[in-house]
Amino acid sequence: MSLTKRIIACLDVKAGRVVKGVQFVDIIDAGDPAELARRHAEAGTDEIVLLDITATHEGRGTLIDTVKRTAAQLFVPFTVGGGIRTVDDAAAVFDAGADKVSINSAAIARPELIDEIGSKFGAQAVIVAIDARRAKSVGNPVADAEVFVSGGRKPTGHKVLDWAEEAESRGAGEILLTSMDADGTRAGFDCELTARVSEAVRIPVIASGGAGTSDHFADVLLRGKADAALAASIFHFGIANVRQLKEEIAIQGVPVRLPC
Repeated sequence: MSLTKRIIACLDVKAGRVVKGVQFVDIIDAGDPAELARRHAEAGTDEIVLLDITATHEGRGTLIDTVKRTAAQLFVPFTVGGGIRTVDDAAAVFDAGADKVSINSAAIARPELIDEIGSKFGAQAVIVAIDARRAKSVGNPVADAEVFVSGGRKPTGHKVLDWAEEAESRGAGEILLTSMDADGTRAGFDCELTARVSEAVRIPVIASGGAGTSDHFADVLLRGKADAALAASIFHFGIANVRQLKEEIAIQGVPVRLPC
């Protein structure tokens, strides 16, 4: 795993537009994906992730034209997820310009998909996304955190820690861990959950859900032991500047690649 921590901008796409909600609901429009991707990359974001958030729920494939338009604007690594159910689906996304694919619902439904995509395109190209929600029991223990699919609509019965370990054993190159409880709240990442997953696997863990301030990023990258931190709304709506964010967390001891 790299010693340099990454800052990643996420584009949640619905019907060809970037949207953002709170805890996976109350969705609002944030703009054009290609334009936002270019802007974030120029600002110093290390990677871009585009998630077609309704593809699985609507039973369709990824919006390939949107992927192509966005990839054409980028000079940083580009990950695409949503609606990828087969190796052929993954191949189409790579052909459209993606560097990595992110799989979630389809991997839960058929875990062999992780092995198949990794075998054909390399483990570095496969990210397993985990949408995690803490149990409603007293204390909400990390060990009871559950995996959800279909854009956070359906519980799976899988424990987050167990599924992360299985994904790694099947050849996933990274884990994209989203705290559904923290998503969109701007109240901070779930550092406890992130740390437990990071300790359970040897592959990089990307923390997602809850970014609001530079302190939140520093916290999850240091105390949460994440290899990267992902955010959406704070970048789209101009709340945080990537260059300034990196400078601030570097002062706190986070090793990052500062923009030229």
